[in-house]
Amino acid sequence: MIAKKVFYENKQLEHERLELTDKGTLYFLGRNLTLKNCTLVLKVAASNLFIRDVRFTDCIFEVKQELKNHQQWIRASLKGCRFKGRLSGCDFGHWPEYGKEPEYQLGSIEDCDFSEARLDGCRFMGCDPQTLRFPKWPCFTFLDPIGRAPELRRGKWPGMFGSVVVDELHDQPPSTVALTKYAPAVAKKLETTPEKLRAVIEQFDCIVY
Repeated sequence: MIAKKVFYENKQLEHERLELTDKGTLYFLGRNLTLKNCTLVLKVAASNLFIRDVRFTDCIFEVKQELKNHQQWIRASLKGCRFKGRLSGCDFGHWPEYGKEPEYQLGSIEDCDFSEARLDGCRFMGCDPQTLRFPKWPCFTFLDPIGRAPELRRGKWPGMFGSVVVDELHDQPPSTVALTKYAPAVAKKLETTPEKLRAVIEQFDCIVY
């Protein structure tokens, strides 16, 4: 079956509600698209959602189905936006080395609020994390994970968390300024518990929880 395609491009939308929820549709946001004070309802897989050269200002993203491994946020400018719902393996911000296309040079994020979202394995690139609101526990966020990696490796991490996560922080892309994990999912994979993780997390001022 040939998928239906819906394009939003070359326009400015304000105070609109976009429902991107049809699993048989490919949604293309961009090029040269500006959305201001809009609400976007997302209920499709990452493979159905294409973002390039979009400016989102003061928008709300309601993620109704977990959005997994969606790197195309780095092809958009996000300012003053709020995210709700579950996102895993997603990247945000300025990461021009990711691709040669011009839209990779445009990515940015500032003044955005993830406090109502559940993030796991999400990275923030080339931005000022002090302008962002990260989700609270059971999510936790490493700030400056590469720079603080030596200090973090000295912690007595439970289970396999130290060898799998902390020992690999220095291998993150150079522009990584923050990395958010979801404790219950990480603990289950790495043979520990959220409570044991938190006991160590509380010892570090470079982790937001």
